[in-house]
Amino acid sequence: MIWFLIKQIKKGVYVYISLFVLSIISCNRVNKDKTELTLNYGLEIQKNYTNKLIECQAHVDSLSKSKLKKDFEKHYLNARKSFKQMEPMLAFLEAENYKFLNAPNILKVEEEDATNIKIMKPKSFQVLEESIFTEEPLDTIKIKETADLIYHRLRLIEKNTRLNYFKDHHVLWLLRDAILRVSQTGITGFDSPVLEQSLEEAQDVYKTLQEYLNIVENKFKNKELYNKWLVEINTTIETLNEKDFNSFDRYSFIKNHTQKQLGLFNETVKDWNTKFPFTLALENDAPSLFSEKTFNNEYYTDIKNAGYSERVVKLGRELFNDKKLSKDGTMSCATCHKKAKAFTDGLSKSAGQLRNSPTLTYASLQQNFFYDNRAGSLEGQIVSVVKNSNEFHTDLSTIKENVINNPEYKAQFDSIYNGKISDYNIRNAIAEYIRTLNNFNSKFDKNINNEEATLTSNEINGFNLFMGKGKCATCHFAPVFNGTVPTLYKDTEIELLGIPAANDTVNAIVDSDFGRFNVFGTEERKFFFKTPTVRNSELTAPYMHNGVYETLEEVIDFYNRGGGAGIGIDLEYQTLPPDELNLSEQEQKDLVLFLKSLTDSDLKTATSML
Repeated sequence: MIWFLIKQIKKGVYVYISLFVLSIISCNRVNKDKTELTLNYGLEIQKNYTNKLIECQAHVDSLSKSKLKKDFEKHYLNARKSFKQMEPMLAFLEAENYKFLNAPNILKVEEEDATNIKIMKPKSFQVLEESIFTEEPLDTIKIKETADLIYHRLRLIEKNTRLNYFKDHHVLWLLRDAILRVSQTGITGFDSPVLEQSLEEAQDVYKTLQEYLNIVENKFKNKELYNKWLVEINTTIETLNEKDFNSFDRYSFIKNHTQKQLGLFNETVKDWNTKFPFTLALENDAPSLFSEKTFNNEYYTDIKNAGYSERVVKLGRELFNDKKLSKDGTMSCATCHKKAKAFTDGLSKSAGQLRNSPTLTYASLQQNFFYDNRAGSLEGQIVSVVKNSNEFHTDLSTIKENVINNPEYKAQFDSIYNGKISDYNIRNAIAEYIRTLNNFNSKFDKNINNEEATLTSNEINGFNLFMGKGKCATCHFAPVFNGTVPTLYKDTEIELLGIPAANDTVNAIVDSDFGRFNVFGTEERKFFFKTPTVRNSELTAPYMHNGVYETLEEVIDFYNRGGGAGIGIDLEYQTLPPDELNLSEQEQKDLVLFLKSLTDSDLKTATSML
């Protein structure tokens, strides 16, 4: 009997162990299957991508060997189509190579410091487009040189492409990146300046996204969500089938497609149970392209902070408005940056300054500061203000002493910065306050986010002109409408527009301010200035770095004429196309109405209380 019980127990143990071992084997197999699935879809996407790379190479190679204009045109169009089809992966995986291959046909200048300045002529698809589709005699040597360089760059990319490491978050980031690129640069004509074939190219991008989604279909637990994606992409492609670049309704496209796709993206993140390893320029759960929750402010700072709190913002606001911090006690940050004027001062040039005061609204959503881009952070920008003899006319040590000797400030620094009152912490508090001035609560924002339906047809037409025919969005990128280039948001552009010294279209001469040239003395950077946001521009007159234009109507007229070149200012490196925009009187009025719809509601309230 005892033997029988032992036997049964041993048998039971054996069964238990067997089941346990089987369970381990089963779990390992499941985990292995998941790993293989991830590996397989990485390899499948790589196969899809490299096929397009090879196809693009072949067309570019044929282009470089062509002799007739019609052959140049044919092979360019085929190569460009392949390029756009592989753009979602290329731009995500090879950001710098993508920038190189898709660069505008303007001189590229890199200024790391005074001892490291690089000046390069672009060799990109945009160069090919402008060189081939021209009424001028073809410069076949330039075309062939550009094509050869593109060909070898594509071959190098192909040889170094490995996607077996791809994880869920890579696929999701790639997907959102491509969707936003279409809406922010793709449909604006940013990279098809001559042919304006942006809508057709956007279709090619979405067709590739459709192929990628097909590859990862098994990732979807919710099959209905997967089907929603397919339906939405098909509908988007149909919408983009509009052939006329100028009449395309970009407002409806972004509102009804881009915004909807961001919602589907967030649903997919949950469905896949994806955890992102870090946050890039956009919050991983951004609910909209036009929201105070869209951007990750820390992405734009030079020193990563733990994140600002209400106490830090309160302290920063007090410091921002405190005149006692200046040498003679008569000036604060708010002296030149008044809330009722969208944090400008309403002067052509601030007292004792060469330029006017730019708005601080949305200032944190850029990578460089001052009109000449000489400062790399808000904290760094404050240093120049403190030391400027026509502003605070003091030094950081004196500012620090003034704060230390103020019992209320000392108590706040004890609480917030663990008792450390340093010049950096003072500047950081002010900067953190400025970082809260990105409200995205204008009439335009509320309408595109479906919070209200109050935009007029003229305001909507103004937005469509801004994003299309007017070419404004090729420099002022949505949603901030400044010069920080999506979708990486690493570069804040500077441009040469040819700003006149006076509002004179008959005998115009360029303003004497050399702009960026004054930083490093680079000849090719004379008269270059940063592209600011046009949000709240209704309140920030006068306009341009020298305040030469009093009204938005005058600004639109300047651009409509072709910038400085259009009024007789001949500058070699003007980045603005010199051609007239041919905007009708009503179209110019609609553009102004759109710009006014970008005024934040809290600033309208502040203005009405004056």
